[in-house]
Amino acid sequence: MPRMPTQPSPPPDTDTPAPASARQRRQRVQAAETGMAVLKGLARLGGRATLTGLAAHVQESPAKVHRYLASLIEQGMVQQDAGTQQYYLGLQTLLLGVAALRQADPIRLAEPALVRLRETLEVTCFIAVMGNKGPTIVRFEEPGLPVTVNVRVGSVLPLLWSATGRAFLAQPDEAALQARAQAELDAAGPEQRALLEHRDPIGALRRDVRAAGCATVRDTNLKGISAVAAPVVDYTGRTCAVLTALGATGGFDASVDGPIATAVRREAHAISTLMGYQE
Repeated sequence: MPRMPTQPSPPPDTDTPAPASARQRRQRVQAAETGMAVLKGLARLGGRATLTGLAAHVQESPAKVHRYLASLIEQGMVQQDAGTQQYYLGLQTLLLGVAALRQADPIRLAEPALVRLRETLEVTCFIAVMGNKGPTIVRFEEPGLPVTVNVRVGSVLPLLWSATGRAFLAQPDEAALQARAQAELDAAGPEQRALLEHRDPIGALRRDVRAAGCATVRDTNLKGISAVAAPVVDYTGRTCAVLTALGATGGFDASVDGPIATAVRREAHAISTLMGYQE
């Protein structure tokens, strides 16, 4: 059988770079981690710091931090004040923050929490935001055997008599909410007033909620219904939404240290963290 001629091997592609070694990859990763540590350190120091202060914060030498700051300045992530020589967050960092804030929607971020509360505790739960007329339910989840209540998406809740309203009312420096709560109190009958402290009832509610980290009610807004609510806080420290769980009073533990309140507070805190809140 005749032998087929062999084809010559193609010349090597000299334009294709050789794959990076594992050591080079590790170095690049470490460099990126250090750069992020410098950037996050500057943010944690209030967005402005001296080289010495920033180096001490990130526990690196000033010379090393200076090299990374030079690279961050080139990328527009950091700037330096010519007068004070302090470094501060640059325009590109601001644009990143704005893009992240656009995604910080408490309703969207609360959806997994509502599902977890519904499935693990088998309670009705919802997220509410402050609307023009008061706390308004915007997302509602019910377990397999829901408690029959006459509140649904779009329902507006009172400030004084609902756990949701009390969680909103507890936020600091909200004169408009306190005025609205006072109007509710003035319109309340003797039976409702008896449920509150006689001296400074609004102030007492605010202090109790802040101390417990949540608000609880038993039969105050709806007869036979108890509820626990915890505030969702944004990066400014303002309550932007409230997470609430409710159920029939006979089988619903509304104590501030019970499993339901603990779970609601934990989920609300997790959402707040995603909203940029830092204690």
